[in-house]
Amino acid sequence: MNIHEYQGKALFKSHGVKVLDGVHCTSVEGAVTAYDSLQSKVVAVKSQIHAGGRGKGNLYLSDTRDLVMEGGVKIAFSREDVQTYATNILGNILVTKQTGDEGKIVNHLYVEAGCDIAHEYYLALLVDRDQKSVLIMASTEGGMDIEEVAEETPELLHKINVDPNVGLMGYQIRDLGLALGLSGASHKSFAKMLRSLYELFVQEDCAMVEINPLVRTGEDEMVALDAKVSFDENAEFRHKNWDDLRDLSEEEDVEIRAKETGLSYVKLDGNIGCLVNGAGLAMATMDVIKLYGGEPANFLDVGGSATTERVTEAFKIILSDKNVEGILVNIFGGIMRCDVIAEGVVEAARTLGLTKPLVVRLEGTNVEKGKQIMGESGLAIISADNLGDAIEAYKVDLGKYHKILLTELKSDEK
Repeated sequence: MNIHEYQGKALFKSHGVKVLDGVHCTSVEGAVTAYDSLQSKVVAVKSQIHAGGRGKGNLYLSDTRDLVMEGGVKIAFSREDVQTYATNILGNILVTKQTGDEGKIVNHLYVEAGCDIAHEYYLALLVDRDQKSVLIMASTEGGMDIEEVAEETPELLHKINVDPNVGLMGYQIRDLGLALGLSGASHKSFAKMLRSLYELFVQEDCAMVEINPLVRTGEDEMVALDAKVSFDENAEFRHKNWDDLRDLSEEEDVEIRAKETGLSYVKLDGNIGCLVNGAGLAMATMDVIKLYGGEPANFLDVGGSATTERVTEAFKIILSDKNVEGILVNIFGGIMRCDVIAEGVVEAARTLGLTKPLVVRLEGTNVEKGKQIMGESGLAIISADNLGDAIEAYKVDLGKYHKILLTELKSDEK
């Protein structure tokens, strides 16, 4: 789960990480008032979206897609500048490297006081699953795309792994600070910040914390000028306040619907809709689809206690993606009985008047009864005994579907 920069800054501040004064705004008038209240000669007017590269992005009108302004983060020296930038940002679409061509509508602004910058650095904490540790990365090349730094000058990206059972050690802080060329007051400030960030990372169940740039001021103080924070959603039960931080406008509508129904859904770019029970089996199913030359359209875990209503909603969510050309159902019936899931699949296909190819692979409890229910349904459901056969059957049926579709299109043209 991602949060906005202004929310990340508030979290930083609550954990003792040094940030500049700033005000969250949702209107041009609010931005101008924020400028007056900050009493800073220079302020940064920052677009707030869940994507990086905002400073190098472009803003477009939401209706005509005409270019409005280059850069989603602007430095303002007057009330007039703030008013102009806020007008150009709010309600318009910001396109960055991470948003794709579609971009995202900017509904939030962060107006932040300026500071005397002596040098910019990069700092990030994230989960290293391979090493079962917290990975801390830092570089003297702040303000740049860290991917470019890692590729072109990897020697400038310094890494340490922290054993969560032991915690961040003093020598690790010292070595990382020295690698960044810090000494004296700046090293002391960095050490304090890094301890606070590590504490925040663990206590708040973060998946990633990134600061780009982290700056050293003219007074040798380390200040976070950015705050990119992602939470590990597996720990949501421990953090009731996360609902208050969630910005639903930044999430896919279908993913919100899925969450409300108790389904785990992630939209992908392929054309084969997937309905699977169990996250591990869902991942394996997508791997096999790709192995056979296909592209999954989604990750969807229907869970271990699927009802007819939930299966029907899962079908609706899958079919809401215009790229989906057919559906592959892969169920292993352990806790879930295959006859129950078969009844749900049949009912969903009937209710929705499904015309696209539907291939179902069932295995486990009451599998023969499940296959019988589908076979006697009178629907064009293709049953498969294993996943490889299921995907091959899907590809054959998809070819037939394309031929029928082509015939209909030619008929319409006549």
